[in-house]
Amino acid sequence: MSEIVRFSVSVERDLFERFDDFCREEHFATRSEAVRQLMREILTRRAWLEDAQDVAGTLTLLYDHHREQLRDQLIELQHDHHDVIASTMHVHLTHDLCLEVVALRGSASRIRELVARLKGLKGVHRGEWVLAGIPGDPRHASPASRKRRNHATDS
Repeated sequence: MSEIVRFSVSVERDLFERFDDFCREEHFATRSEAVRQLMREILTRRAWLEDAQDVAGTLTLLYDHHREQLRDQLIELQHDHHDVIASTMHVHLTHDLCLEVVALRGSASRIRELVARLKGLKGVHRGEWVLAGIPGDPRHASPASRKRRNHATDS
């Protein structure tokens, strides 16, 4: 586990009160836990935008399974991207609708391409990408923090 660092933050009273309400509503154990999770979320999003080499997440698709071409396209795209697909789960919701959850892990650019192609298929009613990141992975750090960490270990 990493060393804990304490720091203080100055904010306007109304922002602080809204944040306290948020912490209570979301059942965070402490404000610190809420801040940690928000920081991780922002850094993970940044890693996604900076094309990190190892990200993870899930893509949930809701689609009409009666579209034969759609089923074939889904299968073909998944086979073409087997290197980033960790697992899939298929659920029959109704006679017409299926839900598919695809767990993905790999380079951000490769996953971004697959997510866009799957969400864009005709017959997909909804596609929702949830980026989980790889917690603690040093590759998710910003270039400046990687440089600081490397400099500290070089000394």
